[in-house]
Amino acid sequence: MKRKLMAIALSCAMTVSLLAGCGSTATSTGAADGAADAAADTADDTADAEPAADAAATESAKPASGGDGGTINLWAFTDEVPGMVDKYVEAHPDFPYTINSTIIATTDGAYQPALDQALQAGGDDQPDIYCAEAAFILKYSKGDMQDFAMPYKDLGIDIDAEAKASKIAQYSMDIGSNTDGEIDALGYQATGGAFIYRRSIAKDVFGTDDPAEISKIIGGGTGSWDKFWEAADKLAAKGDAIVSGDGDIWHAVENSSDKGWLDDSGALQIDPKREEFLDISKNLTDNGWSNQTQDWQDAWFADMKGEGSKPVFGFFGPAWLINYTLAPNCGGEKAGEGTYGDWAICDSPIGFFWGGTWLLANKNMDPDKVSAVKDIIQWITLDSTEDGLQYKWANGTLNGEGGTKDSVASGTVMDKSDGSLEFLGGQNMFDYFVPANSYANGKNLTQYDESINIIWRDQVRAYAAGEKSREDAIKDFKQTVADNLGIEAP
Repeated sequence: MKRKLMAIALSCAMTVSLLAGCGSTATSTGAADGAADAAADTADDTADAEPAADAAATESAKPASGGDGGTINLWAFTDEVPGMVDKYVEAHPDFPYTINSTIIATTDGAYQPALDQALQAGGDDQPDIYCAEAAFILKYSKGDMQDFAMPYKDLGIDIDAEAKASKIAQYSMDIGSNTDGEIDALGYQATGGAFIYRRSIAKDVFGTDDPAEISKIIGGGTGSWDKFWEAADKLAAKGDAIVSGDGDIWHAVENSSDKGWLDDSGALQIDPKREEFLDISKNLTDNGWSNQTQDWQDAWFADMKGEGSKPVFGFFGPAWLINYTLAPNCGGEKAGEGTYGDWAICDSPIGFFWGGTWLLANKNMDPDKVSAVKDIIQWITLDSTEDGLQYKWANGTLNGEGGTKDSVASGTVMDKSDGSLEFLGGQNMFDYFVPANSYANGKNLTQYDESINIIWRDQVRAYAAGEKSREDAIKDFKQTVADNLGIEAP
């Protein structure tokens, strides 16, 4: 009980979450009540994680009306999923329900406590559909709040057949499965990661910018960092950094580890691959292999436009990092401006994923709504036809031609879609992101990851900077987790 209570308190204080794969942000006009306000009042503005939404509070979005059959309540932390549902309603004029979207940004940890309160309160205003991102999805799919989720099969979805037909990545299904192994959450994105590199630097140092050749040079797909560090040495000899900071490596390390932060008894454990991150971070610093930036800080963004202390070869990430982070911070909007068009992607040395948004249905909803909720969730997460959300999302046509293309959950969709981007010099990103999704591991997460990751990375940075010994960093990590979360190491 101590662990549960402390984890909830820290979650309120530390959830500064990633808008993985979305260019949308929440706006604020105030509609959720005491839960969001209390969370905001007690929150510690900690930002070691990922970028938060621009605004903090709540919006009760304008309802999308499809008829007079009643209201379906949708809860989300950006306007991205509500926008998708609005498109569904537009495309289905006979849809009999009004959609009432409540948007609460994850800033200052406001979203989760408000969602929890709404689910627990029940009644006419309870969420019928709700969203959770990678930072906290396990809490809702197989953690403390899983009892509110309705398995997709209970919605009437033949989940095994549809997931197979759509080629949904296994990691996404593992994350969205409850403790009985039933899928109760899926996403519309796939966030398997690749290595995103500068073509001009590749030509200068390695004599080629061909993705297949660069993949070999950095050990793409080998499951080992050995060739990557060899490449780092060659880059350093030319005055280049292989990555901007240790955060560029962390997400690959975290999500490729064999074990999560907790063992089967709920005690704290450190997977050897995660412990190795101490040495990785220090080597990056000591060998000059990075610019020692911290992700989501100004110096990190400066490296994307080639304005850092040393030219940076690349970043690890999924398609959303290209679309919503690298592209807006590259210093240009067409080839020849900033670093726009000077990028390509290749295989990462190890498989990983980073981010994502999962959709859940409330098992306590009015039974009359189940069929309509099923249709919405199915259209967003499993429909691999050209009329489904994912085809439009992959090809940038949801809001008309010329929109942002993204990596989606369905491999079937990406197999028949064009992922070519001018930002990548015309490269089809799906050639690498489809296999990347199959390499990702979704079995090493816990519902406490966001809080524990922040504590771990603080200690790693202190060690890499020479502020404490390796042993003290590990000891202080374990003690801080115990003090803040009530999770003890054996």
